[in-house]
Amino acid sequence: MKRRIIEIDESLCNGCGLCVNACHEGAIGLVEGKAKLLRDDYCDGLGNCLPVCPTGAINFVEREAKEFDEEAVKAHMAAAPKHAAQAGGCPGMRMSVNERAAEAPIEGASQPSVLRQWPVQIRLVPANAQFLNGADLLIAADCAAYAYGSFHSDFMAGKVTLIGCPKLDDDDYTEKLTSILTHGGVRSVTVVRMEVPCCAGIAKAAMDAVKLSGRDVPLKTVIIRTDGTVARN
Repeated sequence: MKRRIIEIDESLCNGCGLCVNACHEGAIGLVEGKAKLLRDDYCDGLGNCLPVCPTGAINFVEREAKEFDEEAVKAHMAAAPKHAAQAGGCPGMRMSVNERAAEAPIEGASQPSVLRQWPVQIRLVPANAQFLNGADLLIAADCAAYAYGSFHSDFMAGKVTLIGCPKLDDDDYTEKLTSILTHGGVRSVTVVRMEVPCCAGIAKAAMDAVKLSGRDVPLKTVIIRTDGTVARN
């Protein structure tokens, strides 16, 4: 039968593994460092993998392919080793959740971390990551945590944290944040930025993303001075 199915351009694939994590049917795997569609009948054609690909290597095509087989997928996923979807790729891009941090700080340091998830870089977080569902989102300029001494306890506690730097990253965050707000079920957004002019870009991207998402998501911005004090919020 002819149907819609994904196609992966291996020349564009960087082997990050984000598409492997995003595919709930186990249709994609990493083979010799490149993402591959393992079986046509595992692909449901919905494309959860498309928005998480950082290089645009995945697209839809219409071609002859076996019909999606839900029973085969269930058997495949039941037989797969735990965390198999995260095998391979860059370890820094693999999703994980710190369950204890959602309830209390993790012990083992003089100032315990309250980071709830990994990854934290805006560009690396899949828009459909489960930890975004119902989350209060903190979007922070990466310098802010170094400038403000109580960043974990005052801003990160109870939130999912995403960081970035509009000065150093080549692309605008608006498109990625819009996708996150559209698909992630985020409840609220807090932006923490530095007072320097270039840092305004991260706040603007968040504001534009809220508008483009079409959702009524409360948004608050906090500005940190370079001396580590709060300018305003």
